Amino acid sequence: QVQLVESGGGLAQPGGSLRLSCAASGRTFSSVAMGWFRQAPGKEREFVASIRWSGGSTYYTDSVKGRFAISRNLRANTIYLQMNSLRPEDTAVYYCSAQRVGAADYDVWGQGTQVTVSS
Repeated sequence: QVQLVESGGGLAQPGGSLRLSCAASGRTFSSVAMGWFRQAPGKEREFVASIRWSGGSTYYTDSVKGRFAISRNLRANTIYLQMNSLRPEDTAVYYCSAQRVGAADYDVWGQGTQVTVSS
């Protein structure tokens, strides 16, 4: 069974930075892509960024382009989200997710990590 474990959330001031990590573990793990989603209080979960496991192509929602960077470590089955120039509207629970080979969409989810941006 594949598990995704996020870490690195916390409190940051506006303009500050945080780095999230997501490690995949399990007997076997093979994904098409991994990504980050977030859900703010009272809002629906939204896509933030993703990275193709093969080739490393990256995708971002418009509101984080130029501020966030997603990367991967193939050997460690880990992805990262470097978040710079944080804004109060980035406050949310951030979820890591994976689209496994053969799946039509993201089908494995982490437990989430809280990111709060406040002065």
